[in-house]
Amino acid sequence: MLLPLLPFLLLLPALAEGHRAAMLRLGLRDSPRGEVSPAFLSLTLDASLARDPRYVLLLSNSKLRTLAMALSPGFLRFGGTETDFLIFDPNKDSTSEEKLLWEFQAQQENTLGILYNFANCSGFHLIFGLNALLRKGGFQWDSSNAQALLDYCASQRYNISWELGNEPNSFRKKSGIHIDGFQLGRDFIHLRQLLNNYALYQHAKLYGPDVGQPRKHTRRLLRSFLTLGGKVIDSVTWHHYYVNGQSATREDFLSPEVLDTFATAIYEVQEIVGQTVPDKKVWLGETSSAYGGGAPRLSNTYIAGFMWLDKLGLSARQGIDVVMRQVFFGAGTYHLVDANFEPLPDYWLSLLYKKLVGTKVLQVSLAGANKRKLRVYLHCTSSLNPKYREGDVTLFALNLYNVTQHLELPDYLSSKHVDQYLLLPYGKENILSRSIELNGHVLRMLNDETLPELIEKPLGPGSLLGLPAFSYGFYVIKNAKAIACI
Repeated sequence: MLLPLLPFLLLLPALAEGHRAAMLRLGLRDSPRGEVSPAFLSLTLDASLARDPRYVLLLSNSKLRTLAMALSPGFLRFGGTETDFLIFDPNKDSTSEEKLLWEFQAQQENTLGILYNFANCSGFHLIFGLNALLRKGGFQWDSSNAQALLDYCASQRYNISWELGNEPNSFRKKSGIHIDGFQLGRDFIHLRQLLNNYALYQHAKLYGPDVGQPRKHTRRLLRSFLTLGGKVIDSVTWHHYYVNGQSATREDFLSPEVLDTFATAIYEVQEIVGQTVPDKKVWLGETSSAYGGGAPRLSNTYIAGFMWLDKLGLSARQGIDVVMRQVFFGAGTYHLVDANFEPLPDYWLSLLYKKLVGTKVLQVSLAGANKRKLRVYLHCTSSLNPKYREGDVTLFALNLYNVTQHLELPDYLSSKHVDQYLLLPYGKENILSRSIELNGHVLRMLNDETLPELIEKPLGPGSLLGLPAFSYGFYVIKNAKAIACI
């Protein structure tokens, strides 16, 4: 039975290149289309950070913690390729021949302690990836090192959730070890039993299997893993990137065809989950624009926001519960905060999303060719934002056209006030700029511990909502009285 719709919200894009743009329809239902986790937008740190203890010490930087805290609440996943080369050894120093070592000394704050404190003090819950490549005879998982690490974490009373391995579909490529999904399922069951031995971790969450994109081999591995081991995990995790960072082009970042490939990947993963463990939530355990560390001069500029905002919108619309952004700080060029602790455009985009977009997803439809280049999403406004009230809705939109598009509210909303949060690049590099402005004001930290105020631009009743060429932004429709949001 179809839920009754409130009158459609009609948005009419302005004339573009001599042709009338298609009509956009947003339905405010009696109940939301879906709902995502309060930690929907979450973060990652790459395990490669642990290569150099001096690098980990940067997590104690007050500016970095201020920037992280502004994006809380959320999960902080410590994982990535180096997860499966990490050895916990309190007795050796970091000059050992081990590829990756953690040194724990009784009187010193250690790597894991710094990591845990960074997450905890910033309002994030740490998810820690354990090494899955430690094998007995190259086959069964050797849990002895994991147990040593669990012993230590339990002794410190660290409240942590756990993963085992990173992209097991690539184990053969990176280590010469092949693990099929059934064996991986047995390994996760073993880890769950191991966690149950600790009073602190009996109820700890376990996530996995953190497979890569759903190509043929990966789909087969995911299905067999979930068939055997799916019952012991709390959410199903997989990874997604649009393009190869070494060959990606500016055109890729603005291509609706590239953006649309993500929806197909979600469908393929959810189909497998639905057939094996239909009660489990699906998470993007690691994701960004381009794999291989990002695309230089693209993944860290304004243009990356199209992929990021569209991914957030599509994920929520298609039922992904949590999206973990690779990375908050550190590895590659897809970071939110650069090596000088300066927030990049995707940071500010993430911050606005956190402040304005709530967990309830509302229905949206769009007729005509515009639906690929003019991409629009609708949520209830965040209930945590004191500026707004129940029933307000947040529209966010991406304009991939090279001309301005205008959106017009229908008559029944023509008396409503709208707050605009329009994000545009700042500086001569245009969409390849590493600086961004909000409603004409450049976004910069005021000092190491103070973020700027995110000031809206009030639009009077009946105003058109304008999106310049190649831009994105948020519009809060105040006093919309959406039944789905009350």
